[in-house]
Order: sequence, then structure tokens, then C-alpha cells
Amino acid sequence: MIDMKVNWPSGARIAVMLTFDFDAETLWLSRDPANARRPGILSQGVYGARVAVPKILETLAEEEVKATFFVPGWTAEHHASRGEMILKGGHEIAHHSYSHNWIDPDFPEKEVEEMEKGLEALKRVLGVVPKGYRSPAGESSDNMVSLLQKHGFLYDSSLMSDINPYRLELPDGSRGPIELPWHWSLDDAPHALFSIKSPRPIFPNSHLREIFQDEFREIYRWGGLYNLVMHPQISGRPSRVALLREMIQWMKTFPGVWFATGAEVAQAWSAAHEAG
Repeated sequence: MIDMKVNWPSGARIAVMLTFDFDAETLWLSRDPANARRPGILSQGVYGARVAVPKILETLAEEEVKATFFVPGWTAEHHASRGEMILKGGHEIAHHSYSHNWIDPDFPEKEVEEMEKGLEALKRVLGVVPKGYRSPAGESSDNMVSLLQKHGFLYDSSLMSDINPYRLELPDGSRGPIELPWHWSLDDAPHALFSIKSPRPIFPNSHLREIFQDEFREIYRWGGLYNLVMHPQISGRPSRVALLREMIQWMKTFPGVWFATGAEVAQAWSAAHEAG
């Protein structure tokens, strides 16, 4: 077997990132601007801010673990008190576009607008200069990677090329930010997000638990990064918060598990694997 083990702090076997894409209403507005006139649809995003974020933060505090919240600029502007709660809890806030519009490589000017408006909103509203970025729906482009480097981002978490961090390469061959990869199997949306326009089953906790735990066991065996992607309006439902608590407690039963923010993971990987 190829040794893929990463040198995590204190000899940890695996790094665990608990990440939350705090899209709120942008998840629905970006899909269809006409949803602005549909309070029923938007109420799912409202729930994410009103109920889910406080309950998630409560759970994280009880378990004494830190998380990374990827926040669109629009969300910061419209739910500033929740952003402040996230920061007060000692968690990381990272960049997640301005309005959750998907990246289209044919329109680089829109990528610039989403990047810069998002940065401005996070700084103005929350006083945050983010170190990390995650693109909506995992869509990216060479232009976006260049924008991340231009704006001094430490890391990106948009791609699925590995189970361990690695250094991105810019189109000109120079070094880009550190990539912290994820995958749809460790994202709650494919399993539990429901939309009237594209209905699909809402799976029970047993379904998510099996996938999440099976992936953890094998990444733990390999020695890598476990990047769990959640959305407050999904994983903040009552039974899903219980699953989050259960998952954290279950992972703690394994020796050598390091719970960390995206910035901490990127910094630790760079220090251990890019020395000199």
C-alpha cells in the first residue's frame, strides 16, 4: 500500500475539518432569482440562520471543537448577528462568494465581482479578512485560482483531486494556495437537500451515518484529511444536529484525531511538508 500519511500536529492520524456552508437564502436566490418572491422556498435558508446556526454552535461548544464556516457576503450582510456568533465561538469564517452564483469560466468578470464584493462585505460587516475560500457547488476555474493568489488566500477548498492537502499550481506554473479537498460523499446536500423543482429522497440519518463513518474509517486508515461539508439549513434540522453530535463523539473514540479549522490544517500541512 502506498503510504499517504500526512504529518499532522502531535502525531495525529487524521485531521478532521467540520465545515458549514452558511448559504442562508443565497442557496435559493442563486438558483432562480424569481425565488425572491417565494417566501416558502426562502424560508429554508431563513431557518438556517434563525435556528440552525445557534444550535450548531451550541453543539460545537458542548463538544469543544472548532469549525470553519464558509459565508457568502450577502449572508454576512443580512445575518450579521449570526456571523458575530460564529466568531465569538472561536470559529473560522471563510469566503464563499458574494451571492452563491456558480462560477462560469466564460464570464471571468463575474468571478472578479463575486470575489471582491464578498471580500468587502466580510470585512465591512464582520471585520474578517478570510484566509480560505470555497466555491459554490465546487465549480472553479483557472481564473479563480489566480484570483485567490492575487488576494492572498492561504487555502482553497473547492476541488476533489485528493484526500490530502496539496499545493495548487497557477496557469503560469507558479505556486498557488493550498488545496484542502472535499467530496460529494461527505456533503450533506446530495443526501438531504430537497427542492420542489428537482425532488429527490430525503435520506434518514442511518444513510448519512453509514457513508460518513465508512469514509472516516478508511481515511483514518490511510492517514489523511476528513473534510465534512454541511449546510446549516440541512444539518441544522433537529435530527441532523443529533447526528452531528453523534459523529463528533464517535470520531473522538479513535486515537489521534485532530479537529481543526481550514486555516489550521493548511498551516500545519505547509509547515510539515514544505519546510525549506
